[in-house]
Amino acid sequence: MAKYIAKRILLAIVSIWIITMITFFAMNAIPGGPFNKEKATDPKVIQELEARYNLDKPLGTQYVLYMNNLLHGDWGVSLKTGRPIWQDMTAKFSVSAKLGGRAAIIAIIIGIILGAIAALTRNKLPDRLIIFFTTLGTAMPSFVLATLLLLVFCLKLGWFQVYSASDPNYTLPVIALAVYPMAYITRLTKTSMLDALNQDYVRTARAKGVSKIKVIFLHALRNALIPVITYVGPMVAYILTGSMVVENIFTIGGLGSTFVTSITNRDYTTIMAVTIFLAILMVVANLLTDIVYKFVDPRIKLD
Repeated sequence: MAKYIAKRILLAIVSIWIITMITFFAMNAIPGGPFNKEKATDPKVIQELEARYNLDKPLGTQYVLYMNNLLHGDWGVSLKTGRPIWQDMTAKFSVSAKLGGRAAIIAIIIGIILGAIAALTRNKLPDRLIIFFTTLGTAMPSFVLATLLLLVFCLKLGWFQVYSASDPNYTLPVIALAVYPMAYITRLTKTSMLDALNQDYVRTARAKGVSKIKVIFLHALRNALIPVITYVGPMVAYILTGSMVVENIFTIGGLGSTFVTSITNRDYTTIMAVTIFLAILMVVANLLTDIVYKFVDPRIKLD
């Protein structure tokens, strides 16, 4: 396993490097710049700012300088605020992680439970109700659901207040973030569990008189979790960084909203930092997913 992990880490480094190149050159290929504003700015001021942040140099030189600083642990400063990006990014990520972590836990637990119930009650009323609501959950975009929750429960009923930094309420944002992955995990669990229940080892366990609970949870559900784990790994990494749309709708100052703002403002250093940070989370999540495979199903060999 150590050899496999070393190979995956090497591939992860190459993947992140490719992502940094694509992001950097694509970002600079878009017309405009971080110091272009609606009101005309003195050209001398723009030149001084570009020289200060090395934006007056060729793109290749800019990329080399940026990567050299990054490898030395320097994530740079925001071109708009002048604040260190790493401090701001970790502060914003703590908000997104708190929101996304709760949503991920709810989506995984409820999704697996509902998927198992749907598989065990196939073509019966519970199964049909679960499939109906999960289909609705996967079909409804998160920004539509978030807007409806805000309109109904905050503005109409007044059960929840609109998000406040001094007294945050994560209930509605967590629901908006959790519904889609929960619905997807439910359908995935049901399909995988139906396949597992029809396998020979389950029939053999039943023939030997193994209790129904052990057959379901020890044999069927454990093997049905493999496809779920495949989806959950990247899903958790993405949801932890925060949904850009949901954070903007509920005015949550998380990493997702920061990323959207940085793109709008052409804040190159912030765009690069958040992209690399997200890429690292995705790579780590995929690696952990492959390792978890081994514990769920010992037959899987990591070569």
